[in-house]
Amino acid sequence: MALESLETTSNAGWSRMIRRELLDPNASMWDLLAVYLHFLRTKHKLSCAKVGEVAGAARQTVSHWESGRLKPSEDQVEALDQRYGTGGLLGFILHHAKTGHDPDWFRAHLEFEARASALRIYELGVMPGLLQIEEYARALFVAAGSKDVDGQVAKRMERQRLLTKEDPPLLWILLAEPVLDWEVGGADVLRKQLARLLQITERPNVVLRVVPKSAGAHLGLSGAFKIMKVAGANLAYTEAMGGGRLVQGASEVGVFEEWYDRIGAKALPECSSRSLITRKLEINS
Repeated sequence: MALESLETTSNAGWSRMIRRELLDPNASMWDLLAVYLHFLRTKHKLSCAKVGEVAGAARQTVSHWESGRLKPSEDQVEALDQRYGTGGLLGFILHHAKTGHDPDWFRAHLEFEARASALRIYELGVMPGLLQIEEYARALFVAAGSKDVDGQVAKRMERQRLLTKEDPPLLWILLAEPVLDWEVGGADVLRKQLARLLQITERPNVVLRVVPKSAGAHLGLSGAFKIMKVAGANLAYTEAMGGGRLVQGASEVGVFEEWYDRIGAKALPECSSRSLITRKLEINS
């Protein structure tokens, strides 16, 4: 093996070890699952490759389960419960991890977002974080009472680098019309934000459509969410007051995909959406 390959392998192993050390099973059910999967594998003296054979996963995927980077499916956990003779305990942990609140979900969702090849975003309250200008983001963090406004704004702007990388993700965006009207940061900031939005719609990897107020009652009034395609699999993240929730099960993610399609059926075409944004920009100028 070439020296460069050895160094890459060593660095990857070191990175996984460091990540495992950061897991906190007292604070997160997902971290508990990751820690316990590692404990069971080492207790039974099995390699990642062998566990992968049992669960129907690649060796690298098993390693990512134990570092918390990826999550196993219900079927995979069931197979491991049988192999380890844990009486369904792994399945119970997975259930509570998926249905309970995890304070780490937002951070985890950002990691998936950065690796996504496609993003489907629906927003009904404010501009999606990936599209916000600095002044708009700052106004939101100030209103939220953030203790480190400058730091939070810097992180949000850093997040947006994925839009300009060499191979940016496909962005499918649905915005409820009121998002275009909220004077977050004042009228001048809103004008700049709408102008930025129009610039973004010109990119070949972006499809932005507006759900008009005339659509009336629709599924999107229940809340904002995002669907991310990562390594061929879809995940969803839904936002709520006090925190959000990361959804990874295929059946539950499928519900969000259906919601996105049904909300999209109420949206204006791309050209009409751009025209609406342009009119609002002119009105506010």
